Amino acid sequence: MTQPSKSAHLLGQKIGMTRVYTEDGTSLPVTVIKVEPNTVTQIRTPEVDGYSAVQVGAGEIKARNSTMPMIGHDAKAGVAPRRKHAEFRVEEGAESNWELGQTLSVSEFDTVKFVDVIGISKGKGFQGGMKRWGFKGQLASHGVERKHRSPGSIGGHGNNAGKSGRIKKGKKMSGHMGNTQITMRSLDVVRVDADQNLLLVKGPVPGHNNAWVEIRPATRLYRSKASKA
Repeated sequence: MTQPSKSAHLLGQKIGMTRVYTEDGTSLPVTVIKVEPNTVTQIRTPEVDGYSAVQVGAGEIKARNSTMPMIGHDAKAGVAPRRKHAEFRVEEGAESNWELGQTLSVSEFDTVKFVDVIGISKGKGFQGGMKRWGFKGQLASHGVERKHRSPGSIGGHGNNAGKSGRIKKGKKMSGHMGNTQITMRSLDVVRVDADQNLLLVKGPVPGHNNAWVEIRPATRLYRSKASKA
């Protein structure tokens, strides 16, 4: 069997944060991601699906808590039902580097220095302009009523250029905050612990503790990190 390329994506769970010490005694804050062995549950080919991709599944789940379609889907790969699935594109013809039912572990990132982490951010509900966009609010001086956190009037922001004087779409105002897909790019891989299935990265990881995230080798690097790759 050919070895899979380092473009493999893996599913893991954000555990929380801790710190590690380098050889020179420097303290590094890190986020711990638990990456249990992932299983290849489907291989998409241009002949059948019109594109090349690989699907992986992770996490155990009781059959009674899954669905019949997903149970049958994972059974085709010869594995028990998986809790989470994710699919990633590969170059045409590269899907032959994977096999149905193949197990991928966190050791895939042994030689990777930077990774991208994709997850759903924490939901904050309905928030005002100060928390959502960083507005400074109204003056806290005499004469200002209890509107210190108000975004202020927006009528003067209307545009009459050939249209009615309405506010442009996308105006920063109060509204739903969080609970969106976030991609944190080029996070440093501090340590790969294959024995405990742990990946330690330096930088923020979206989502709450125990939230599922997708990890992939960094697709593009900042200039300061490109020289270290």
